[in-house]
Amino acid sequence: MNLPSADDLFTTQEERDQKNQEHVKNISVYDISDFPNHPFKVKMDDKMVETIESIREHGVLVPALVREKPTGGYEMISGHRRKMASELAGKETMPCIVRNLSDDQAVIVMVDSNLQREEILCLVSVLIQVDEIQEPVALNG
Repeated sequence: MNLPSADDLFTTQEERDQKNQEHVKNISVYDISDFPNHPFKVKMDDKMVETIESIREHGVLVPALVREKPTGGYEMISGHRRKMASELAGKETMPCIVRNLSDDQAVIVMVDSNLQREEILCLVSVLIQVDEIQEPVALNG
């Protein structure tokens, strides 16, 4: 026999639907834990120093992606570098998209977001090189 949950008894359908919708909120960096067995490592390199300085000056411009943990708190899916930079910049909270994801969905999103980041970094590197090549030509032209 299937009994209704406490949520089913004491909340409206609208409240239950809203709870499952994605939303952005500022979350304490101390309430966000790393995804278990996260395969990508956050490095303290020149890019991280730039990210720390940017977050110190402007805050986090692009929200991280987290999911709620059944035991409370949140689990980082995408945004590990922003979280580390926020902590090192002295920020106590950061904006996060809270999304309801299964374990499989979370892994796919995590890998995909890291692949997108790598592609963006390669594109930026190429654009900087092109800009450096074109600049002397513009001065001589």
